Amino acid sequence: MSTPIDPRTVIGHVHLKVADLDRALAFYCGVLGFEITQRMDTSAAFLSAGGYHHHIALNTWESRGGSPPPPGTTGLYHVAIRYPDRAALADALRRLQNAGIPLEGASDHGVSEALYLRDPDQNGIELYRDRPEAEWPRTRDGGLAMYSRPLDLAALLAEARPGA
Repeated sequence: MSTPIDPRTVIGHVHLKVADLDRALAFYCGVLGFEITQRMDTSAAFLSAGGYHHHIALNTWESRGGSPPPPGTTGLYHVAIRYPDRAALADALRRLQNAGIPLEGASDHGVSEALYLRDPDQNGIELYRDRPEAEWPRTRDGGLAMYSRPLDLAALLAEARPGA
């Protein structure tokens, strides 16, 4: 087996092909709350949380007016967007509900809590928060013991910050 990757390595951003840039921006900025850091006319936009150069890039260079890949094909399963805490994830859920965007699922994985949905181009999106590592479920020998259980959405919403 090869030498492990440097543990400081992170996935920096995701770049998505979209059919309609304005429609994608209405979702990622209007619903989820990302901010545009740069826009290239009607062909591309770069989005950020907190002023980073970009976490998400959207473009129509090869996909303007296109359709999503059909089921049963390879490609990206989902993009996971990590929120800093449970209240921020609750705010994301409230935003989705206010916009009438349905969830495909909501799970408690022991190490994290996650909401699953589709963006306007049918890309899979996971909105989640990690639990502190000290709370992660473990096996007797210290390995991870993740699971998938239904997430209590009402309890999650109760943790949303007022006015957020």
